[in-house]
Amino acid sequence: MSGNSNMASWTSNPETLELMTDLTHFNAAGAAHMVDVGAKTETHRIAVAEGWIRMQPETLARIRQGDHKKGDVLGIARVAGIMAAKKTADLIPLCHPLALTRVDIELTTEDTPTAAVRCQATAETYGKTGVEMEALTAVQIALLTIYDMCKAMDRGMQLDSIRLLEKRGGKSGHWKLTDHSI
Repeated sequence: MSGNSNMASWTSNPETLELMTDLTHFNAAGAAHMVDVGAKTETHRIAVAEGWIRMQPETLARIRQGDHKKGDVLGIARVAGIMAAKKTADLIPLCHPLALTRVDIELTTEDTPTAAVRCQATAETYGKTGVEMEALTAVQIALLTIYDMCKAMDRGMQLDSIRLLEKRGGKSGHWKLTDHSI
């Protein structure tokens, strides 16, 4: 019960309510809600996201050899990323379910500056809302799958720099990350 009273005092603050009107997933009273996209125009929408999982060089060598006892690590991670993109609305409460027309997962191995696998996910649809969340979810689940498959060898693996690279379509048009140093 005390959690509700704290929420009530937080959302009754005029400065907080003003800020929340800029956030589309909150209504004027500060309550979370699913955005109404019914009046939006259907457009071709694409989002591209990336991320890395950094690991010990020996772990990366085993992934590259393809002889991991659990199977083809990169192949399984690729399928997991595709499945995750399709299930995004089931995982993120206010995310709209989308009919994806394409999901592509690229996994590349890198030795420098550290041993890592880079994942780039592209999600695509023709619809009323964007596919950024689907691309970001695909990256994270693909990388978590690699962690799951290799954790017996390397519990210190680290997911890193998961971010949106580009989005196209919709009222806001085209956006592309310009500062890759973040």
